[in-house]
Amino acid sequence: MPTRPIVIAHRGASGYLPEHTLAAKALAHAMGAGFLEQDVVLSRDGIPVVLHDIHLDSTTNVAQRFATRARADGHFYAIDFSLEEIRQLQVHERSCLDASGGEVAVFPGRFPLPDRFTSDAGLFRIPTLAEEIDLIAGLDRSRNCSTGLYVELKSPNWHKAQGQNLAGAVLEVLEDKGYADRPGQVFLQCFDDKTLRHLRHDLKTALPLIQLISENDRGEDSEVDYDYLQTPRGLAYITSYADGIGPWLAHIFKGRNEDGTACLSQLVAQAQAQGLLVHPYTFRRDELPEGITSFSELLDIFILQAGIDGLFTDFPDIVSDYLQQHQDRLLV
Repeated sequence: MPTRPIVIAHRGASGYLPEHTLAAKALAHAMGAGFLEQDVVLSRDGIPVVLHDIHLDSTTNVAQRFATRARADGHFYAIDFSLEEIRQLQVHERSCLDASGGEVAVFPGRFPLPDRFTSDAGLFRIPTLAEEIDLIAGLDRSRNCSTGLYVELKSPNWHKAQGQNLAGAVLEVLEDKGYADRPGQVFLQCFDDKTLRHLRHDLKTALPLIQLISENDRGEDSEVDYDYLQTPRGLAYITSYADGIGPWLAHIFKGRNEDGTACLSQLVAQAQAQGLLVHPYTFRRDELPEGITSFSELLDIFILQAGIDGLFTDFPDIVSDYLQQHQDRLLV
C-alpha cells in the first residue's frame, strides 16, 4: 500500500493567485498544504527575496518602473536592484513575454496559462524570505498547525559569480527565524549538487536536502549530468549528501503502453530502495502531460501506482481533497 505523500504548494497556491506572493502563500496555508515552496534569490544588498527567476521580467512591472536598468541581454536582474527598489515593483501573473515583447524561454510549460488570476490593480509585491516565514509562523499560531518551508536556492553559482553567497544568506535567515534546527519542518532544494554538498559537508546543516533533477539541455546553474543522476550509480552518489530527489514528472511517467496502461520508469523504486525521498514537480490541473485526460488520473498514476513521497502542485486544495477521498488506500 502506498504512503500518503506530502503536499507541497508550488510557489504557493499559484493556480489561483500570482506565484510567490504572500496572498498565494496564505491561500495555500488555508488549503492545508503541508509545505509551502520558496524560491530564493538575492537583491543587490544581499537580502533573500522570494522570486522564481534571477531576473524580474516575467512576473513584475520592472520594465515600466525602471526602464533603463536592463542588462545587455535585455533582462532586469534582481541582483541589480536594492530591496528598497524591489519593494516598488508590482507582481502579476507569470508571462512568457519579456520587456521588449519577445518570448522568454519557459520549461516545461507555456505562460500565461488560461483561467489564471488577472488584475491590473497592483495588488501584489515581492516578499523577502524573512517576511514570508513571519507570515507562515503567524498563520501556524492562529490556525494551530505546523506548516513546512520548502526552500529552493536559485542559481547559487551565478550568485557567487556576482559576488554574493546565496546559501549563507538563506541559512542566516533560517537561523534568525528559528527554523535552522527544524529538520521536520524545512527542506532545502537545489539543482546544483555542489551547492548541496557544501550545505551538508561544509555548512553542516541538519536540514534535509533535495537534489532537483532537470534536463541537461535546460541550462540549469550546474555542471552535473542529470541523466547520470537518474541511474542507480547516480542515485547512490546523491545519498552521500542529500535525502531525496525532485525529478520532473516526465522522468517518471513515460506515456502509455500498448495496452493503454501507464508506462513508468524505475526512478521512484530505485531511489526509494536507496533511502531517498521522491518529490516530483509540477502537478497542474491546467497543464496535463500528453496522454493524461484528467488531473485525478495524473494523481492516480503518481500516488497509487508510482508511490511517490510528495509532490509539487499549483492546486494544493485539489490534491488534499484527492488524498482525503483515497485515505483508505494510503498509509499515513
